[in-house]
Amino acid sequence: MSLAPEIKAFLEAGAAAGLPQVWEAPVDVIRKNTQSRPALAGPVEPVHEIVNRYIPGPTADLPIRIYRPTSASNAPAIVYFHGGGWVLNFLDIYDASLARLANQSGATIISVNYQKAPEHPFPIPFDDCYATLLWVIANAAELNIDPTKIGVAGDSAGANLASGVALKARDKKIALAFQLLIYPCNDRNFDTESYIKNATGYGLSTQAMQWFWDQYLQGSQHDSNPYAIPMCASSFSGVAPAIIITAQYDPLISDGEKYAALLERDGVTVIYTEYAGMIHGFFTNMAVTPTAREAIDAVAVEITKLTQ
Repeated sequence: MSLAPEIKAFLEAGAAAGLPQVWEAPVDVIRKNTQSRPALAGPVEPVHEIVNRYIPGPTADLPIRIYRPTSASNAPAIVYFHGGGWVLNFLDIYDASLARLANQSGATIISVNYQKAPEHPFPIPFDDCYATLLWVIANAAELNIDPTKIGVAGDSAGANLASGVALKARDKKIALAFQLLIYPCNDRNFDTESYIKNATGYGLSTQAMQWFWDQYLQGSQHDSNPYAIPMCASSFSGVAPAIIITAQYDPLISDGEKYAALLERDGVTVIYTEYAGMIHGFFTNMAVTPTAREAIDAVAVEITKLTQ
């Protein structure tokens, strides 16, 4: 399928704006240029309760946002790690998509604003995300959630973090109900088919991903650590069932395909969906494409099945 018409128009508008690429300006400028991103997500639908608070992290207090779709005392839960190349983005960008996902799935969502690279490189963002999972488990009663029905989720770099957290949870004998990985970047190999085929012209570029990885890992010392690069884990046996979402015109689609194959090889249940005509970032942008809402609702159905 060719690019969806609304995605083509979105890309053309982005190109006309003439903003610098991530490697072309200081990080604070690049971050400032993301401040308008919530508008792409569209209006936030009503949800039973949204709570902002801080929790203690390993090196700093962490802001979290809790989306409660129900007053039930035993709801499932999703611990969500947002994307942005481990460098960019903030909780407001995800309000609309997470409110809808909470309502559609019946799950309470806990979204964390982990510390960002390059000021806070690996393992700090990963440790923040794992600590958030532990906090959610420890505070399940206060959160009115069922501790046996907790999953992790994320998009892009957040999906990398969710993959790493799912691996560490397996290693620490913590049972997760699922892992939701939305166009994950789980390998540092830029010679894949999609990194070459979709290198430029589709929003996220291969060069941008190389820059993001450099900010996060800052050298090669972590290249064999599966919590940093989940694809290099020696085994995936025993990790949580996976829901994996990819987009046809995404430099990262090969990562999603390969990770799904590795999980299945080791006996992990995988529900894999590629969205035709879509680009990286579509899942969050309900004001850009109706496919975002379709994907959120489809994911919610699968989460409901895995948390019954």
